[in-house]
Amino acid sequence: MSTRDWHIIDSTLREGEQFALSSFTLADKVEIAKALDAFGVEYLELTTPVASPESRRALETVAGLGLNAKILTHTRANLHDARLAADCGADGIDILFGTSSELRTFSHGRGVGEIIDESLEVIRFVKSRGLNVRFSSEDTFRSDKSDLLRVYAAADRAGVDRVGLADTVGVASPTQVRELVADVRAVVGCDIEFHGHNDTGCAVANAFEAVRAGATHVDTSILGIGERNGITPLGGFLARMFTQNPGRLQAKYALELLPELDAMIARMTGCGVPFNTPLTGAFAYNHKAGMHLKAIYLNPNSYEVIPPEVFGVSRTMQIGSRLTGRNAIAARASELGLTLPVEVLSSITKQIKARADGGDLALCEIDALLRDAAQPEEVLA
Repeated sequence: MSTRDWHIIDSTLREGEQFALSSFTLADKVEIAKALDAFGVEYLELTTPVASPESRRALETVAGLGLNAKILTHTRANLHDARLAADCGADGIDILFGTSSELRTFSHGRGVGEIIDESLEVIRFVKSRGLNVRFSSEDTFRSDKSDLLRVYAAADRAGVDRVGLADTVGVASPTQVRELVADVRAVVGCDIEFHGHNDTGCAVANAFEAVRAGATHVDTSILGIGERNGITPLGGFLARMFTQNPGRLQAKYALELLPELDAMIARMTGCGVPFNTPLTGAFAYNHKAGMHLKAIYLNPNSYEVIPPEVFGVSRTMQIGSRLTGRNAIAARASELGLTLPVEVLSSITKQIKARADGGDLALCEIDALLRDAAQPEEVLA
């Protein structure tokens, strides 16, 4: 399996609802669904209709929008839940069952045999309705591997479209993810989905390793919102994958719309776009150190692995700090149409550095220094 063969299941409308600051209205959900569809994600996963009357209304509404994306909902491996979900117009039902000893003991109390029997009953029902079906082991990476492989193999034989590996508590390392996906791939012929939480900061790396090992679907959410620290962020995952196959991403997704997606969720949750968000954070393409500035002016690829314009953002050259360099000041002079001797540029650079010890200079202050130093005929020119 190459890193080209994967699809996005965006869960902003399911996992994202579990984020502490999320309280999406129906209008919000329609806006999110349409925006993600315009971006090009292949699947949208919504909250189970069992959760509340509004959750059911949202699923029915989004399923009726006629989007290109397939509409999924996420339910327990429970016939009652599956029947209700099947009546709401979704294209598929993602069922789950906790398999770790923690969840088997403190959540549902079933043994592995019971998990298989109850799940197969639901799988058969969903298939009888002609819907896509995924079986996911909740808390996969704290589950016994032999139990997992037994459950996944049974689900695969029952004809599921995908089995899901869920790092529900964000405990997995990239190595663990790679090894377990490979082990699961050895016993199933269906697709494999990865759902990774970010409790230990590994969500993007884990999703990347899952794809490398044979996973075909990755769950994301806009800005990574979700339970606790959230899950694999859409933008962060795409940044990682862009470095592997930029042409594939540019052909499949409207990447320039990513800033709008992040800004939309920031507005709806009131949390803002975190400063260190890949690609769309306020300083994602901010260059400040003199050595960096020089190189960027000569060749942006020197310090930018992903061209900002591809994702609809722009770079900032922060030339008014104590870290600035003569080349950056010379470049600004050139932008102003001024030609100054090297010794003059060096003197101005020293002035900027000294004054910037009290705080960065604004661009207009730098421009004033440059114009004052220019010859009269150069200013007139």
